[in-house]
Order: sequence, then C-alpha cells, then structure tokens
Amino acid sequence: MVFARFLPRNEEFFDEFAAAAANAVEAAQILGDVIDHPADSTRQVHRLRDLEHRGDEITHRIFNALNSTFVTPLDREDIQRLAVEFDDFVDDLEETAQRIHLYRVQESPEQARLFVRILQEQAQLLADAIPLLDDVSKNVAGLRRTVVEVHRLENEADDALGQVLASLYDDIADIPTLILRLQWRELFALLENATDRAEDVANVLETIVLKNA
Repeated sequence: MVFARFLPRNEEFFDEFAAAAANAVEAAQILGDVIDHPADSTRQVHRLRDLEHRGDEITHRIFNALNSTFVTPLDREDIQRLAVEFDDFVDDLEETAQRIHLYRVQESPEQARLFVRILQEQAQLLADAIPLLDDVSKNVAGLRRTVVEVHRLENEADDALGQVLASLYDDIADIPTLILRLQWRELFALLENATDRAEDVANVLETIVLKNA
C-alpha cells in the first residue's frame, strides 16, 4: 500500500544483522585458534558451539520480528535470507571445528591457515557492510565493493582447494598417513564450503542493492 511507506520502520532488524555479523567475525577468529592449536582446542570448540547457538537465537529473533512487523526496512524475503545465510555461515565454521576435534588432529598444514585467513577477511567485510544497509541508496558503491571482494576471496579459496587436492596424496608411505590425508581432504572441503556460505551472504547484499539502489 502507498501509505505504508510513510509508516515508521522497525530498525530492530539492523541491530540483529549487526549481531549476526559480529557473531560470524568472532566464530571465524576462534576457528583460526582451533586451526593454530588443534591438539588443545576443546575450549575453543565449545565456544564455537555457543556461538552457533547464539546465531540460531539471532535468526529466531529476526523471524519473530518479521511476524510482528507491518513495515520492514527491506523486503521480507531479503531479511529472511540474510538471517539464514549468516546462520549457515557460522554453522559451517562450527562444523569444521567440531570435525577437527573429532579427528583428534594434532597439527594443521599451512594451507589450512590460508582458508582461515580468507574466512576471517570475508566475515569482517560482511560485518563492515551491515551498517551500510541503513541507507542502501547512499551506500551502493560500498556495498558493491564488499560483494566484489567477498566473491574474489571465494575464488581464491576455490583455487587454493584445487592446489591442495592436486598434491594431497603425494608421498604417502603408510596407512596412518593416508587416513590423515583423507581426513584433511574432508576438512579442506568444509573450509572451502564455508567460504561459499560467506559468498551467499554477499549475494543477498547484492540483491538488496539491486532492489533499493
């Protein structure tokens, strides 16, 4: 309805998006700690589980707000998708840490730190972009730069995964080494998949720009 545009907007959504983004940044940082010290990661894995639960709570609050708000600052579908994609991103970070803990990994290869660096940069870019949603039409350039950079980082992760897999099974001399490499093949795939989830968040931002620029 035409008169709906003159009604006050519910700004609660921006606060919740900021909370979801901050949650993702913290989760990416803690995953870095797990990768750096996998043999002593119990406390950090539990912390990541807490952050995953916090992400679920944020998503739940956003959905509740959608159900009780007549006029929303962005399209309802985009609000819902942004909440879900942030939640999925944190879920993937937590799942990776859980798997490292389950496999009792003692030491991480250097390539794993490359993926963590990419994930941390993606998370921070997305967090920095959230305040720009308050006035999309004035912040188109900044939002688009974020989208492009998150995509670039995801492409970097794709290339890194290909390089890792190309040599992952070189110089295997015994069964324990083979098992360890198989485990890391799965872990590298999980890390790369998490970069895809960050890209999904950026895709929602791109959609919001297209609708509101």
